[in-house]
Amino acid sequence: MTKIFVFFYIIIVKIQRRYVIDENLSIIGEVRQHMIKKEMIAMLLAGGQGSRLGVLTDKVAKPAVAFGGKYRIIDFPLSNCINSGIDTVGVLTQYQPLRLNSHIGIGIPWDLDKGEGGVTLLSPYESNYGNGWYSGTADAIYQNITFMDKYDPDYVVILSGDHIYKMDYQLMLDYHKANKADLTIACMTVPWEEASRFGIMITDEFGKITEFEEKPENPRSNLASMGIYIFSYDVLKKTLKKLKDVPNLDFGMHVLPDIRENNGRIYAYEFSGYWKDVGTLGSYWSANMELIDIVPEFNLYEEFWKIYTNCQTINPTYISDTSKIDRTLISSGCEIYGEVSNSVLGFDINVGKGTVIKDSIIMNGVTIGENCHIEKAIIAEDTIIGDRVTLGAGEEVPNVAKPKIYGDGICTIGENSYIPDGITIGKNTAVYGKTNVSDYFDMQLPSGGYLKKEGE
Repeated sequence: MTKIFVFFYIIIVKIQRRYVIDENLSIIGEVRQHMIKKEMIAMLLAGGQGSRLGVLTDKVAKPAVAFGGKYRIIDFPLSNCINSGIDTVGVLTQYQPLRLNSHIGIGIPWDLDKGEGGVTLLSPYESNYGNGWYSGTADAIYQNITFMDKYDPDYVVILSGDHIYKMDYQLMLDYHKANKADLTIACMTVPWEEASRFGIMITDEFGKITEFEEKPENPRSNLASMGIYIFSYDVLKKTLKKLKDVPNLDFGMHVLPDIRENNGRIYAYEFSGYWKDVGTLGSYWSANMELIDIVPEFNLYEEFWKIYTNCQTINPTYISDTSKIDRTLISSGCEIYGEVSNSVLGFDINVGKGTVIKDSIIMNGVTIGENCHIEKAIIAEDTIIGDRVTLGAGEEVPNVAKPKIYGDGICTIGENSYIPDGITIGKNTAVYGKTNVSDYFDMQLPSGGYLKKEGE
């Protein structure tokens, strides 16, 4: 009887001990999960509409707009992150996020599918404190303090998701550390005539920012902010919490001035490489055209600083014996039966026999019929152009609806549009939707015209 008692006693003790060990391991696991230490994480602002790109961003966020054939604009800052050794990125989305979310997924193309860190899509959400839509750049970051706290970072780099450039953020961080800065702002010199479009920095001989002017009418410097910030996280968190009730909380308008007024150490990191804000149709078109120079200023083919993207098309491109190609960037899956020169083509594009394309950007999935003439046009994704269509005809005339958006002689066609056979469309024009012959007067949309089908 005593032996039986001892036997069961030993079993009970072992079970209890095993339970305690399992429970302790579970607790340790939970603690570790909430204490993932990262030196620097990135917060990528990708929720902007990009209204100056007109019909190109009617149903897609600006960072998700195609660029350079197979890429999207957001690929560039994401690639910069992984090339700089940053493996934790929060992508803040808001306006029309569907395509952007689908493109990023779990971050596999950028090697950001990590168990600890990786890429996280951060959409606005309702909470017990009444938060909702992001109302400013800094407000968007404030609403995601919990996400940042999870990684206990020493530094946070704030990025814009709509610029084209290559930058090693680690070099900028080294500069930040060397100056014992609270905030470092990436800057570059711009032409004086463009300075009023930017936040302008005035610095001392050591690079410390002494004054900051947000888009001044009469700038006193041409050192412009690139919208890239490295914060010491304790300073960022403290400032955001202090200013959280400010309407439309913005970095340039509110956060930067507050840190400077409280004697914060703010430095300018001068960047001398290629950087383009492709926020207008003219700058978007010219930045794409620069890619096809014999020696492009912005090189997509560098082995040591690759640009990664989510491109699932693996079909080869077919160039027929009737085609003629000159100085053109062509992505995979295309079928070319016509003539293409000085242009940028995305993937899965079909160009019909007898068609001539010049100085144009053709995005993914576009079908162009036979005997068309297309010059200085931007044609967005999944559009169908019928036979004998002319785009970019005639003389330049200011656009009747939005002259500040549709200019530079460009003919712009929005995504999923349809242009019927035999239609002629002029310069500085915009068309969006599945149009038919009755939408055009005498089979034409003259230069400066604007056509948008309701419900499209």
